[in-house]
Amino acid sequence: MLMICLTTGSAFAQGTGPDLKNSTPEDRAKFQTGTMVTKLKLDSAQADKVRTINLNYANKFQSVLKSDDGRFSKVRQIMKLQEAKDQELKPVFTEAQFKQYQDIEQAMKNQLMQRAKKAN
Repeated sequence: MLMICLTTGSAFAQGTGPDLKNSTPEDRAKFQTGTMVTKLKLDSAQADKVRTINLNYANKFQSVLKSDDGRFSKVRQIMKLQEAKDQELKPVFTEAQFKQYQDIEQAMKNQLMQRAKKAN
C-alpha cells in the first residue's frame, strides 16, 4: 500500500482519484496536477510545468512498479524518484507553496505509517 501511495505523488493521492490499480500514468499525473493546482493555488505557468513533471515521474513510477524487482527494491527506487521529483518541483513553486507541499506530503506519510501499524 505504501508503494502505491508513493507512486501517486504522496500526499496528492488523497481524495477521490483514479483507481490506482487500473489507472494509467496519464490518469495519475492528471489527478495529481489538478490536486496541486487546487491545494497550492498554482498559476497557469506553474500548472503547465507541474503537469509535465508529474507525467514524467508517473511514467518512471510505472516502470518501477512493472519491474520484476523485489518489494524493498521497488520502495527504495520509488523513494529516490520522489526525492528527485520534489527537487524538480521546488523551483516551480514559491517558497510558501513548496513548504505547503512538503507539509502535505509529511501529513500523508504520517497517515500511511499509522495505517500500516494498525494493519500489523
